[in-house]
Amino acid sequence: MSDSVAARPSLLDPAFHAGDPYPHYREWRIKTPIFRDEEAGFWVVTRYEDVLTLSSDPETFCSKRGVLPADLSREVSEDISILYMDPPRHRKHRKLVQPSLSRRRVASFEPWIRKLTRELLDKIEGQTVAEFVEALAVPLPIYVIARLLGVPGSDYDNFRKWSDAAIEAATELTEENAALAAELHIYLDGVIAERRKQPGDDLISLLVQSEVDGTALSDHDLIMFCFTLLVAGNETTRNLLSAGTWALAKHPDARRALAADPSGIETAVEEMLRWESPIVAFLRTATRDVVVREQMVREGEALLLVYAAANRDVEVFGDDAEAFVPTRSPNPHLAFGVGEHFCLGANTARLEAKIFFEELLARYPDFELAGDAVRLQSTLARGLLELPIGLSSS
Repeated sequence: MSDSVAARPSLLDPAFHAGDPYPHYREWRIKTPIFRDEEAGFWVVTRYEDVLTLSSDPETFCSKRGVLPADLSREVSEDISILYMDPPRHRKHRKLVQPSLSRRRVASFEPWIRKLTRELLDKIEGQTVAEFVEALAVPLPIYVIARLLGVPGSDYDNFRKWSDAAIEAATELTEENAALAAELHIYLDGVIAERRKQPGDDLISLLVQSEVDGTALSDHDLIMFCFTLLVAGNETTRNLLSAGTWALAKHPDARRALAADPSGIETAVEEMLRWESPIVAFLRTATRDVVVREQMVREGEALLLVYAAANRDVEVFGDDAEAFVPTRSPNPHLAFGVGEHFCLGANTARLEAKIFFEELLARYPDFELAGDAVRLQSTLARGLLELPIGLSSS
């Protein structure tokens, strides 16, 4: 295939990302690894080396001027979310919660995450076909992040609704999803007020008692933190579980190998993240005139860093970069970002996925696709809305 400029698909079109964008990514990496999309109003960066370099230089490529394509048409600031913060402010906020989400700390979550996973699998026991996304991929990460934040699981339906609205707003802001975001803010404001009076051992209580440069976090900062953790902690893990299950159903030999030897699941999870990156791309903005791969990028111009393209770069992952290889190691994918904005919840997501696939494959080693998957229409996330799975325990 060949992409002429006139025929080049729009990166602002959710349908492009919900289809099969990978042949286009491959073409771009080879012929135009960085190009200017005048209609979208940003540069597009697809090579692994470039995405890694730009992500690691927040002084030259900042986040505070916007991280989503929609930000180019609205006013943004560092106050929106930690995702929009640059050093040194970002570093100061990040270190407030980083110890609570460290690998060692997260390892202590394993018993209750495993118990929760088994309970969810119990609910589909006896079914011939299960709708995987609704039954398993949606509830598990929501229940986990709710417990970490210290809010009741009984509010699951609301968390799901609010999180979905936030992802939708990342592509297109509407009155409806803006109203749902306002609902979440009101809810979090009430929880924060309760924790100020009676703190516990959850993340919200930790944040309520935290300070940056000797000053307590404002209610706005607290809501921003909680909003980001809820949405990011839920959506990315949901997409990882869905995409991973779809990948194993498409590759029965790999599925059978992992069912026979679960010790390979952690490595397979990294390949799931690489092969179907849960987050497609984020923006950065040049803070000065700078040359990127022989292209002059002017101060104030935005660049879209396409992680989903970088994660299939043959220069890093070899000639089989387009293939799903669950034994791939090393696997330096960029699915969790890099540098200052490496995902805070990466350890939690990895643990959830490891436990989930251990339990799923132990109970249903021969699961298979039982219909067509329906993909999420989004310019931010690559996920599944529906995934019918045929269940068989032998």
